[in-house]
Amino acid sequence: MKIQFPVTLTAADSESRVIAGRIVAWNSPGNTSAGMTEFLPNSITFGKNIKLLLEHERSAPIGKMMSWSEDEYGITAEFKIAPTTAGNDALIEASIGLRDMFSVGVSVDSWENKDGVMAINASKLVEVSLVTDGAIPGSVVEKVAAADNQDKVSPLANPEGEETKTQPEGEAMSAETVSEAVTTETVEAAKAEVTVSASAPVAYATPRVDTNVTAGQFAKAQIAALRGDSDARALVAALSVATVAENTGMVPPNYLKDVIGIIDSSRPFIDSIERAALPASGMKVFTPKLGAQAIVGLTAEGAEFASQDTAVTFQEDTVVKFAGAGVLDVELIDRSDPSFLDLYIRELAASYAQQTDAYALGLARDTAVGSSGSTINKAIADGISDSYNVMRSVPNRLLVAPTGAGSISFADLLGGEDDNKRPLFAAAAPQNAAGLISQGSTNGTVSGLSLVVDPNYTGDKFALVYPDTAMRFHESAQIQLRSNIVANGQLEIGLYGYVCVVNRYPTAFRKLTVA
Repeated sequence: MKIQFPVTLTAADSESRVIAGRIVAWNSPGNTSAGMTEFLPNSITFGKNIKLLLEHERSAPIGKMMSWSEDEYGITAEFKIAPTTAGNDALIEASIGLRDMFSVGVSVDSWENKDGVMAINASKLVEVSLVTDGAIPGSVVEKVAAADNQDKVSPLANPEGEETKTQPEGEAMSAETVSEAVTTETVEAAKAEVTVSASAPVAYATPRVDTNVTAGQFAKAQIAALRGDSDARALVAALSVATVAENTGMVPPNYLKDVIGIIDSSRPFIDSIERAALPASGMKVFTPKLGAQAIVGLTAEGAEFASQDTAVTFQEDTVVKFAGAGVLDVELIDRSDPSFLDLYIRELAASYAQQTDAYALGLARDTAVGSSGSTINKAIADGISDSYNVMRSVPNRLLVAPTGAGSISFADLLGGEDDNKRPLFAAAAPQNAAGLISQGSTNGTVSGLSLVVDPNYTGDKFALVYPDTAMRFHESAQIQLRSNIVANGQLEIGLYGYVCVVNRYPTAFRKLTVA
C-alpha cells in the first residue's frame, strides 16, 4: 500500500541551503494515492536517515532531515539540501513557489475507515518529498535558506514551546560530505527495491502514479508488475488500496450468471389430478351431474318393476384468469447477461404455475371433509376408507405440505416411528415400512398411496387423501403480450392464462388430523 501525503510550502530562504516547513498536518483529509486519506494526531514515528526526495523519486535524493518537531497541528521539519544541481534547482523552485509542497511517504501499520476516509493511526516515516502538486492542505514549506557558508542549521522555532527533537547528525555538512552522502544514498536507492508487506504497507501522501487508467491499462500493469516493473507494481498497489468509490472502474464487481432465487414451475397438485383443455369460449364451464340414479330392485313374478326418475343437472364452475406484467428498460433487455428478459419471463411463468396450483389445491381443501385417527397411520387409513365410500373408488393420492402444524406433513412422515423407534415410512429395509419414502426424494408410497409433496400449499396445510379423478383442472394456453413503448424505449410484457377447476367429488377429498 503506497500513499503520498502532500502539504504546501509557505516560505523560502535560499541563503543557508535549508528547506523547512510543516510536512504533516493532522486531521486534514485529501485525495492521495490510496484515495481520501488523513493522518490522525501522533500517528507517525520516525526512522533514521530520513531523506528529502523530489516527487518521491528514490533515485534522486536532494537532502536530509536535520530536525523535526511535533505539535497539536502536525509535524514540522528542517532539511539540509545537498550542493548538487538538483539541490540548487530545488532551492530556487521552493523559494519562488514553483515546487512549494511537502509530501511524506510512510509505512502504514494501522488505519481505520472513517466514512470512506482512510484514517491512519500508526505509521513509520520512510521519506519526505518536495513536490509540485498535492491534495492535502497544511503541509507547507515555511523556510528556504541557501547560504553556502553557513556552518550550522538551527532548529525550527517552536511556537508552542515544545521541545525540539533533533537528529544526532544535525550538524552542518560540508559540500564534500553532502555530495558523498547523497551520491552513496543515490546508488543505494537505485539498487534497492522497496518490499511491501500487507501488514506494513508503504504509503505516499501525493499520488506517485496516475491512477486514472482504464481497465485494459490496469490489466497490462498487472502483467508488467509480475515481470518486475516497479512502476507497474506501484500502480497495482495504489489501486489495490484505493477505495472502490474512488476507483470503481479498477475494481469491477464480479457478477456470476447463476441467479439466486427459486424459479419453480412445478405444480404437484395439478399434476396429480385430471387435466383437460378449457372450452374455447365462455366464462363458465357446465358439467353434467347425475342427481337421482336409476334403481334396480328385487321383483316378484308378475310384479311391477322398480323404477325411479333419473335427474341430470349441471354443475357450474367459473373460469378465472391469472396474469402478471412488468415494464423493462430497453438497456436492461439489450445489454444484460444473462438475459434479464428470459429470466423475467421464466419468473412470470413460474409464478403463474405456483399461483394456479395453490388456487386449485385451496378449493380441494376448503370443500374436503375431515378424517382422523390416533396415529398418522390410522388417520391415513380412515381417510382412505372415508374417501372410498364417496366414489366407490379407492383413493390413490396422499398430498402433504413440506412442513406444517395441525396435520400430517412431509417432515412428519420422514420422522414417523413405530413403538420400537423404527422408521415407518423412510425405512432402509421395507419389512417394517407402512410405505417407502426415499430420504433424498419426495417420491414414494404411504399406505399404498402415491405421495405428493406440494410446496405451493398455503393457508391451513391439511394432508389430503383423494382419488385423482375427484377433480378436473381445465386450462387455456398461456398467452404472452409484449408492447414496445417508443417514447422511452421500454418494453411492457405480460403473461396470462384462463383456468377452471371442476371439483367433481368434493367429499372424496379427506383432510387428515391426528386426534
